[in-house]
Amino acid sequence: MVKRYLMKWLTLFRLVLLALAVVSAVTIWQQYQLEALALIRIDPIPVARTMVSEGRYAEAGGYLGFFMDYDYVNHNPEALGLYEEISSKRSSWEYQFSKFGEGLLTGSSDETIGKAAGFASDFFVIGDIRDLMFQGVNLAKGEEVDKTLVALASLGVIASAAQVASAGGTAATAGAMAPAVAGTTVAKSGLIALKAAKKLGKLPSWLNKIIIQSKTLDGLSEVLTNVNTLAKTPGGLNLLSQASNASELGRMAKFADIFGAQSAAIYRVGGRTVIEIAQRADKIGKDTIRLATTFGQDGLKLLDKIGALKFTKVISRATKMAYKGDVFQLLARFLLWLPPWVKYLLIVIGLLVWVPWRMLSAFYRWCCRRVSNFYST
Repeated sequence: MVKRYLMKWLTLFRLVLLALAVVSAVTIWQQYQLEALALIRIDPIPVARTMVSEGRYAEAGGYLGFFMDYDYVNHNPEALGLYEEISSKRSSWEYQFSKFGEGLLTGSSDETIGKAAGFASDFFVIGDIRDLMFQGVNLAKGEEVDKTLVALASLGVIASAAQVASAGGTAATAGAMAPAVAGTTVAKSGLIALKAAKKLGKLPSWLNKIIIQSKTLDGLSEVLTNVNTLAKTPGGLNLLSQASNASELGRMAKFADIFGAQSAAIYRVGGRTVIEIAQRADKIGKDTIRLATTFGQDGLKLLDKIGALKFTKVISRATKMAYKGDVFQLLARFLLWLPPWVKYLLIVIGLLVWVPWRMLSAFYRWCCRRVSNFYST
């Protein structure tokens, strides 16, 4: 009776080990599918609410607006209500008027109307002369002079003069010098953006040094082109502040050019990972990168690891299983957490417990007797 009871438990134990071996084998075989199943989509509501509480309505609208393109957010009543609240605030005349004044007085703003006002005040040479006068007053009072603003304002005067000269040449040659006008306009716009970045504390130190050392626009032409691209993008100055060198600034500009108004929201989630992936957007696909971003850094890393086609497939399968609840997601995360050597060990043990050792031992003894008899004769 005891022997039969023990045999039942031994059989159950062997079955459990076999099940673990099978699960481990499937985990290794379907590694990417499990990684997709373990992904958790980002809930944008808490971050957006924090932005609203801090009065950053433009940033909140852009961030939540990116996620509103996806059903898991735009079918959420709380998200819809918050987005409506943000949109209503941003469209109110009081808010728009305050942002217009902000752009006019400071030369920078996070809203379109404020940017337009700031740009208008700085685009003409009057804005540069005003900044030079302010710094001149500081010098006369013995106060600190902002060398960066002086350099930018001086270059702005040069760019304005170049604009006038190019425009005059265009009129005289019936439009033959139109590219020159465009070039000087880009330079002027870039300088205005750099001024705004300086005033907002978003000008990286390496770029600050280059500006102070520059005496002409020629040495800043590529930088100004990239800065101009970022300046046209909502939240672009935040991207500018994160660039650690000229090469990275170029990658930031390419990223902003690809994703436009959604750039700030995507970067907030994906950071430098999404910047690098975006450099291959023509091969990976813009929509695939956006989809991966909704799963955060883990989603972007999985996309980078397995490619666009396989990523789309595994995400599609994982999404279909989502209705079964969080159990599968927790199980997938646990299996991925196990080190590979543990999985291989479970496979080996699971197979070994089912090896018929008695039969193999009897077969081995039989073989030994046959060999012994063969040599004895």
